[in-house]
Amino acid sequence: MTSGDIAVLANPFAGRGRHRDLLPGVMERLGAAGRPVRLLEARTSEEAEKAGHRAVADGAVALVAVGGDGTVHQALQAVAGRPVAFGVVPAGTGNDFAAGTGVPSDPLSAASAIADAVRATRATAVDLARVVGTDGEARWFGAVLAAGFDAIVNERANRMRWPRGPRRYDLAIVLEMVRVRPRVYALEIDGVDHGFEGTLVAVGICPSYGGGLRILPAADPFDGLLDVVIAAPLSRAAMTRLKPRLRRGTHVTDPRVRTFRASQVRLYADDIIAYADGERIGPLPLEITCVPGAVRLLR
Repeated sequence: MTSGDIAVLANPFAGRGRHRDLLPGVMERLGAAGRPVRLLEARTSEEAEKAGHRAVADGAVALVAVGGDGTVHQALQAVAGRPVAFGVVPAGTGNDFAAGTGVPSDPLSAASAIADAVRATRATAVDLARVVGTDGEARWFGAVLAAGFDAIVNERANRMRWPRGPRRYDLAIVLEMVRVRPRVYALEIDGVDHGFEGTLVAVGICPSYGGGLRILPAADPFDGLLDVVIAAPLSRAAMTRLKPRLRRGTHVTDPRVRTFRASQVRLYADDIIAYADGERIGPLPLEITCVPGAVRLLR
């Protein structure tokens, strides 16, 4: 790859393959920027992340993620805190980072907007979250980190070999709902103790996760702060009733739900694996810090 190229990191399986045929059109639209466009070769998420780092090291003018939040998450590891610009073509099942940062929802329109921004050397500074676990390794995320019942369901679904597709996640919800119980969390928000017992905790930059569930409805990726939501112990029936309200973001009016804004959050609980942007981060404890303007977004 030569300096000044637009590097494209694409997941052909994003959105269950619905947008696979769009890639040639996306590449053509990106080419309108007047720079060479190169598709990065990667078969796994690990290879994708390495390919993104190589492209940035080789001098790419922009790294473009074509896919859902998982592809965005992989690309962010290469561009966060660096001067290289970042573009998103939303083509996944969940496109929460794109939705939260004002990227056009239509993939071809998003690609054209990226090309226009490259030509005009125009980029918007967007906040990201930096998360560090017990191993000291830092990772970045752009949407939401979950460490409550939703994260437990994700972990169960990822261990299951059957069924395939979205039914696996639905079955994991049923299996975990039977055994749901409150967890004791140590929660520190900007140095102040807010420990609690509950079933839900999320920390994020953007309002939604899971393909449009507005878990943090007031979150703003341009305000330099993390948004935090926690929920007190909820029965199975209460959790079932709460889910439709997550889609609208009205759950925050429930007296059992509390919200905060913070620059830094420390979170701990036993036997919880956190997920961010839908990707496995690792066990608690975690330290999560908002880094204002950490990525230069083309839109």
